[in-house]
Order: sequence, then C-alpha cells, then structure tokens
Amino acid sequence: MTLRHLQGSGMTSQRTRNRLITRLTEQGIVDERILEVMRTTPRHIFVDEALASRAYEDTALPIGYNQTISQPYTVARMTELLLENTETLDKVLEIGTGCGYQTAILAQLVGEVYSVERILPLQKKAKVHTELLKLKNIRYSYSDGSWGWEEYAPFNGILVAAAPNEVPEALLQQLAVGGVMLIPVGEQGGMQTLQRITRSENGFYVEEFDPVIFVPFLAGKE
Repeated sequence: MTLRHLQGSGMTSQRTRNRLITRLTEQGIVDERILEVMRTTPRHIFVDEALASRAYEDTALPIGYNQTISQPYTVARMTELLLENTETLDKVLEIGTGCGYQTAILAQLVGEVYSVERILPLQKKAKVHTELLKLKNIRYSYSDGSWGWEEYAPFNGILVAAAPNEVPEALLQQLAVGGVMLIPVGEQGGMQTLQRITRSENGFYVEEFDPVIFVPFLAGKE
C-alpha cells in the first residue's frame, strides 16, 4: 500500500475526514485528543476497497464474517468515556479486534493495547492494517473474548466491541481497582445499552449511557 493510498483522495481525502470530525463535534464529542487521532487515522484502509468511498460516513460498515467496523461516533464516544477523567491509561484490554480500527485509535491514546479476537482471518487483517500505521504498542490474542487475557491482567481500561447479555465475570475480575470498562450490554435484536463499569475497593459502579447496536458477544473461536 502506497503513501498516497494512506493519505487518500476524493471521498477518502483529508477534506472528507475533516467533515467527519465536524459531525462528531456537533454530536458532542469534545476530547481534542480523540478528535485529532480520528482526523489523522485513515479509516478507509480498514474496509474493503469497494466500501472505501463510504469510510468517512458516520455509519457502521460490513467487514465480513457477520462483523462490522463500528460507526465513528460510537468509536469516539466509547473512547471518550474510557479516557474521561484521566490523562492516559497504560494498559487497555480490547475485546473484539475486528478490522483493527478501534485498536488503532486506542493505540495512539494509551500506553499498551491488548486486543483479543475470536475470528482468525479478521485478526490477520487487523495486524496488517495497524502495521501499515507503524503502531508498535499492540499485542494480539486469538481467543474467546469472554476469557479476557489473564496473563496480562489487571487492566486499567477494558473496551468491549460486542454485546453480551451479561458482563463476563472474567472481564470484571481482570479490571484493576480504579479501572474502567466500556461495554454494550443487551440481547441481539433487542435493547442494548452502553455501560461504563468502574471498579473500586468495594465493588463495581455501573453507569448507563447511550442505546447502541452491536454484534452479539459469542463464545469460542472461528
């Protein structure tokens, strides 16, 4: 992939990316760190070439295997809620690497990203995408996301990109005291709610935010 392709042109140009950032700002995203990272990260390289012209629309797009790249607003909103009230997070666990776009955004804002994906071909694509951007602070695991990644726990941030009916216990236990988890919770086809879970010495504090639509949180590997 050439530098010109990374920079984009036409519907993938910097001007088009800037319009997306304007829309995100109008929708209430205020963290300048996140807006700048999303402005400079080429979302079009994370989708198939046939969909590249739609990469800077504020919508989810298919990436194969019944998965999607999340809507840019959702990526920005979850990242903002994760980083709210902190300068940075040094260890973040991501469940659901997908095509690697959210991974790439996180990697430019936190110390280390530990990303788990259950669909091996998607994980391989994500590695290619993030290597193109020369991001060196990402570790990948091909595994069942409900297990988390105990070897590197605890994490002071966890971001989950699929919706379980209930929060997996392993993820709760791998969240550090003082750490924050962002996770959509609810049934597929029903109401899902974005939750922020903060762990304290005394337990877990749950806040509910936006209604969301995510792919289901599935067990096992493919």
